[in-house]
Amino acid sequence: MTTPQIVFVPKEVDSNEPRVAASPDTVKRISGLGLDVIVEAGAGLASRITDEEFARAGATIGKASDAAKADVVLKVRRPAEAELKSYKSGAAVIAIMDPYGNDAAVAALAKAGVTAFAMEFLPRITRAQVMDVLSSQANLAGYQAVIDGAAEYDRALPMMMTAAGTVPAAKVFVMGVGVAGLQAIATARRMGAIVTATDVRPAVKEQVASLGAKFLAVEDEEFKAAETAGGYAKEMSKEYQAKQAALTAEHIAKQDIVITTALIPGRPAPKLVSAAMVQSMKPGSVIVDLAVERGGNVEGAVPGAVITLDNGVKIVGHLNVPGRVAASASLLYARNLFAFLETMVDKGTKQLAINRDDELVKATMLTDGGRVVHPNFAGKEAAAPKPIVPGQNRGDDPAVKKAAKGAEPGLDVAPKKAAAKKPTAPKPVVPGQNRGEDPAAKNSARKSAAKKPIVPGKNRGDA
Repeated sequence: MTTPQIVFVPKEVDSNEPRVAASPDTVKRISGLGLDVIVEAGAGLASRITDEEFARAGATIGKASDAAKADVVLKVRRPAEAELKSYKSGAAVIAIMDPYGNDAAVAALAKAGVTAFAMEFLPRITRAQVMDVLSSQANLAGYQAVIDGAAEYDRALPMMMTAAGTVPAAKVFVMGVGVAGLQAIATARRMGAIVTATDVRPAVKEQVASLGAKFLAVEDEEFKAAETAGGYAKEMSKEYQAKQAALTAEHIAKQDIVITTALIPGRPAPKLVSAAMVQSMKPGSVIVDLAVERGGNVEGAVPGAVITLDNGVKIVGHLNVPGRVAASASLLYARNLFAFLETMVDKGTKQLAINRDDELVKATMLTDGGRVVHPNFAGKEAAAPKPIVPGQNRGDDPAVKKAAKGAEPGLDVAPKKAAAKKPTAPKPVVPGQNRGEDPAAKNSARKSAAKKPIVPGKNRGDA
């Protein structure tokens, strides 16, 4: 009889990460696939799941060193280099890998020999919806943003009519209408606020209206094409950003709570709220920046802090907002991971059987067999010089840095060296007719010039 393979669920080493990658429900489901589950002692305590609950579901309560015998490791965050040292080569590691800007960490995964899957790279297809960690976690982040904003605002959100007078409804402005933004709109509306929202994608206009909020955007031609095939927002031009800023500047000044959620995969968060806009807001107003971990949408936001400015405006920059509702976030995240793992377990042999041709595997596999294999990151270790082809590569390879010097940043294409020419007798150049530069053409041009007149637009005079 085949020995069951082991799935290990560690306690997250990051002190700011209270979530856990399994729940009693998913432990039962994983055991039902024929795999053994070991959960590190205390892994679920910050998410209100005790070791006893995991044990009753069929897990063995173990220690961190049990990772060494695991065939599959389920985590919330990318494993640290110290953790990787205890993983066996060939183990499958499934987590939110956050690889952009972390090339050294990605290289460490490859060096450890693990097959790493980045859950945030799952494609937006029907089959993957139940595995979509970005949506499940962003949904809770949007909800929590409103709760955090309301707590800092310290006034009632709904309009209240009493014998003592009327309390006006708070005005909430949501910037970025993805999953987090939509949930923020829905939550603020349920709490009785007057809600407006903006986004660069035209498709969300109806969704905003369906939740009872008003949509605000510069609806030009660029706006109409501002969504990727995957449903994500594109980075907008500086011109569009300027127009959008002008439109929102006056609007923000009248708001009580502003919630920003705009993120672009693999890029720093776009700046949506300038210091001048913040200064225009009323004392006691609150801005919640959900993108603070990626540089922030709000100028002056401080990661991991709530700050109060001189004008009385508060900027909320909590890190890991889904982790602020860890008990709920862990249940959803664990179910995402189980749904993904289930696709890679052979129901007959009850063993891990990774199909590298599967579209989900192709989209999420980051490292495999000691190499970085994801197309967005593979080859970053290679530093071999290569020839420069203008319009194709950037000319920043080690062998050509000197040639690229002085070129425009981001477009530093090294110019081709002009081939040495022999001095030739000057001849008149007729624009649009002769080129005056091909040696073979020069002789024939002299002959033809004597034989026939040049007719612009019909003959070039160099035949």
